[in-house]
Amino acid sequence: MKIIARHGNVVIRELLASDLQKLCEYANNQKVAINLRDKFPHPYTMEDALWFKAMVDAMDPRTIFAIEYKGEYIGNISLTPLDDVYRKSAEIGYFIGEPFWNKGITTEAVKLITDWGFRNLDIVRIHTGIYEYNKASQRVLEKCGFTKEAVFRKSICKYNILYDEIRYAKIKD
Repeated sequence: MKIIARHGNVVIRELLASDLQKLCEYANNQKVAINLRDKFPHPYTMEDALWFKAMVDAMDPRTIFAIEYKGEYIGNISLTPLDDVYRKSAEIGYFIGEPFWNKGITTEAVKLITDWGFRNLDIVRIHTGIYEYNKASQRVLEKCGFTKEAVFRKSICKYNILYDEIRYAKIKD
């Protein structure tokens, strides 16, 4: 098992086949799905998890990882490098299972993957768009030194309702 980064009880590591059952359990939750893009299926099945694992395994470089807490798989985190004129940027994305919310784990995982990305990828900027109602994720990013750059009004359509997207970014020191 390849470990990408670690701090205390939080580990960023490669996604393993043994994680897929927990992936299905945590991902098949409406409270998780509402904060993610529509390409993240809901309900989330083992077939979805197997497809996802195959996609991750085919990546080069691999930029989607598992989040582990106290030796247990609890979610995923990614840095997606962009291309063309955006080639010095990457988009961060993440989710953890609901039983692990509000414990500081996501904050630690975001710090770890951000540091790893700036050290290992040829990027100077990491950004993401958060849906207006996802206050917890906004707090995570702010605690990790991301800056609120813009509000894209009514740019998200989730479950046929329009929402604002709040764009956060962090620039490499």
